[in-house]
Amino acid sequence: MDIQTLTENFALPGMLAFDQSDAGLVRARVTTPACTAEVYFQGAQLALWQPVGHGPVLFLSEQSSFLPGKAIRGGIPIVFPWFGTRTPPPDDPHGNPRTDGPSHGFARTEPWELAFAALSGDDIHLTFTLAPTAQARALGFDNFRLAYHVILGETLTLRLTVANDAHAPLHFEEALHTYLAVGEADKVRIAGLANTEYLDKTDGFRRKLQTDPTIALSGETDRPYLNTASTVTLEDPVLLRRIIVAKQGSQTTVVWNPWIELSARLTDMADSGWRQMTCIETANAADNAIDLAPGSTHTLEARISVEGL
Repeated sequence: MDIQTLTENFALPGMLAFDQSDAGLVRARVTTPACTAEVYFQGAQLALWQPVGHGPVLFLSEQSSFLPGKAIRGGIPIVFPWFGTRTPPPDDPHGNPRTDGPSHGFARTEPWELAFAALSGDDIHLTFTLAPTAQARALGFDNFRLAYHVILGETLTLRLTVANDAHAPLHFEEALHTYLAVGEADKVRIAGLANTEYLDKTDGFRRKLQTDPTIALSGETDRPYLNTASTVTLEDPVLLRRIIVAKQGSQTTVVWNPWIELSARLTDMADSGWRQMTCIETANAADNAIDLAPGSTHTLEARISVEGL
């Protein structure tokens, strides 16, 4: 839809408007008594969520190009139908690297459609949809539908629903790749994953156990924590706030920070960008990949809230 059509069908005067970025990406802009937010139609990607009384909760790289077809670095990209560069079969959680598709799948760079917008109290509800595209079909995914329901208010609620329209099970991984804005990454503490097994992707995917009650970042960190539905809390002593990530329909939580060397190699992030971000991702990946029966749906939900320390 163009800006005029979106405005005629969905705009809410003074609260929900539509425009284009300098590079031509269509976005929804939200301003309510509860929060301000921006969602790009490319990837249905939330780029800004700032509840009243707090700073921006999401990290967004100033060096992202915001070009059509290019992944946006930061915010909350939608990962589907594979995590990283792999589509692991059920009996092999590591699989073989894909060479025929983009990292983290195609959903985060495809244009989504807005199907619903409404105001409930001080919350804006938006529903975006994605059906098979030429790229998805070329990669073997031609019988799925995605619906992404975003509730923007004092609390952020995200629900990603996958529907399988095929006559065979649909095997996929998924994640809400949430970049949280932090004061200093090496000072945050992450709780909620004690006694949980994880894959250490910085150490050859070795399986390890989180024995400490909290996670303190001291180097490149890339860990899918498996078989966990726990709420995770990030305490930030620099920004004097606590970010809580609760979830449903998810058995994987990914903690990621690129640290110094990898951040320097990322062309869409400042060399020091790692200091201001830490990802806590609500996911189903690796051992927890989904096999969705024909005619069935699966919903992944994240609920993010922030409070002062």
